[in-house]
This record gives sequence, structure tokens and C-alpha cells, in this order.
Amino acid sequence: MPGGVRENLGKSNAPGVTSKRPMVSENISLIAYAGRRALTAIPLFAGVLVVTFVLIDKAPGDPGSILAGEHTTPEHQAFIRERFGLDRPPAERLFFYVTRIAQGDFGYSYISGRPVIAEIAERVPSTLLLLVSVLLLSAVGGLILGVLASYRPGSTLDVVISACCVVFHSIPVFWLGQLLLLIMALSLDFFPVQGMISVRQELNTFPYLVDLLHHLALPAITLALHHLALLARVTRASMVEVLSEEFIRAARAKGLHEGLVFVKHALRNALVPVVNVFGTELGVLFAGAVLTETVFGWPGLGRLLFDGALSRDYPLLLGMLLLITAGVIVANLLSDLTCACLDPRVKYR
Repeated sequence: MPGGVRENLGKSNAPGVTSKRPMVSENISLIAYAGRRALTAIPLFAGVLVVTFVLIDKAPGDPGSILAGEHTTPEHQAFIRERFGLDRPPAERLFFYVTRIAQGDFGYSYISGRPVIAEIAERVPSTLLLLVSVLLLSAVGGLILGVLASYRPGSTLDVVISACCVVFHSIPVFWLGQLLLLIMALSLDFFPVQGMISVRQELNTFPYLVDLLHHLALPAITLALHHLALLARVTRASMVEVLSEEFIRAARAKGLHEGLVFVKHALRNALVPVVNVFGTELGVLFAGAVLTETVFGWPGLGRLLFDGALSRDYPLLLGMLLLITAGVIVANLLSDLTCACLDPRVKYR
């Protein structure tokens, strides 16, 4: 189990002694576990901050030249570097940046001149809308396809689902996005090409929602297909393993309905590895969102990160990477806690 959640393989209790923990003890254990994970996140944040700062600083190109523009004098470039502190040694710049981060100040964007927090907060709703849609599509579709494929391993349905999952999981997100853009948007004109809403139309509440979902459909499908394929394969493998266990044969021998055996007994026990993969995929999901938002012109955090990388906007890039790190840590913690709820044999360490 990742992140410190492990199976409790201890000895069985003596007769007459209940194996259930008191509710208060469970809550204390949960709080203590979450606190330990929060403490371990501090050195992780520090490591990410230092590594990303060094990598961005050593990247090719001069941020002063980019900020000053193409047609400028060396004196103006020197003024820009001095204005933004780019003429100072890297160690000194890193020290001042860490000091500001400790005070909750993420600095100002080199390009827009606005606070980094304001730049990020402005794009969060768009990215959340895209990611939540992708998570719902991939989770529901992956579970359904995985369960269908595991019903009769080796059947035609299993082979077709498995082959499609391999194909969609192997295709790069940016290539799949361009392919769907050419076919579904440009050739067939089923979906808009780019953007989040139609800018030349004044829409009321319901038409605005319809137009938003129309723009959301293609980037959400593009990003969801990759993760849906992985979750379907993991669900299928886990279900096949669980269906071969003795307690499944016992449930069938009791005459339980096959649907009840699949949902109540098999699927619940098969969800633990699926939840683990789902939690670890969230970091990969945001990386795919960067490419997807760039291809479809979706005004979210991924596009902001891409633009910040092109313009060598140090404060914006570092703020975005810290946000991604926090999201991955929280997602892993939630997946561990969910595994503990699904399987009573696990405990917090």
C-alpha cells in the first residue's frame, strides 16, 4: 500500500474479544496519520522548490532578454535584469524566494505584473471543471468496462475491450487531441475548435451552460480516454483475481444473484488497487491537462503553465509547480484513506 497504509496481518483475536476498534480510537488514528503525512510533506515541498528553481535557472535562454523584448539595447536588458533581481547570484535569489514563500508571498508575475496567487486563482475554476469531468468519465467508464471485461475472461468482449484500452492508453494525449480536433471539430463540425465559450454571443444562464458543455466535451473526452483505458485494465485484472477467491465461490454456492456477487462481494474488494492507481494518476492527469489545454485553447492552469514556461516567468512557474505538488500529496492521502474505508484489514502507520 502506498503512503503508509498497509495491511494488518496480525493474529486473530481470542474468542469473545471483538475485532472492531472503538470509534474514538479510529478517529485519533486517522488524525495522527494525516498529521504525520502533513509533516512529511514539508521536506518534499522544500526539495521540489530547490530542484525546480535550479532547473529553471539552468534552462537555456536569458529571461532578461525575453522580458526586454527583441529590439532593445543592452542597457535596457541590464536594467530589466536588475529590476527583477536576475543579476543576483542564484543562491541569493533562492534564499529571498524561500523567505517570501515562508511568509505566504509567491511573488509577482514577470509578464503580467500581477500577484502569482491572483493569476493562479483566476484559472483554477476552468481547470477544476475540466479535471472533475475527466475524473468522472474515466472512473465510471473504467469501472464499467473493467467489470464487463472480467465477466468472461478470454471472451470476444474481453478481447475487444482490452485491445481498445491498450490502444487508447498508448496514444499520446496531444496527438489524440489533434486527431479528434481534425475529425470532430474541423471535418465534421460537431464541436468548437478552441476556447471555453463562444465569445461573439451573449448567452443567458441555460444557453451559457449548454455552450460551456459543448466546448468542454472534446478536451474532456481526449484526456479521459487515456486514464479510462488504464483504470479499465486495472479493474479487469483486479476483478479476475478476486473472482477466483474462495469467498466468491462460497457466495455463489449460497445461491446469491450473480449481480450481487459482482457488485457487493467482488467489486468492493477489487477497488483497493483501482483506488491506489487512481490516486497516483492525478499527477499524470495534470500533466496531460497541460497538453490538452494547449491543443484546445482551454484557459486553465495547464495553459498558464505552458505560457509561463515559454516566457521564463520564474515566480509563476514555481508557484504552479508547488500547487501541483500539493495536489499530488493531497490526492495520495485521500486515496490511502479511501483504501482504509474499503478494506477493514488495513490500518494507518
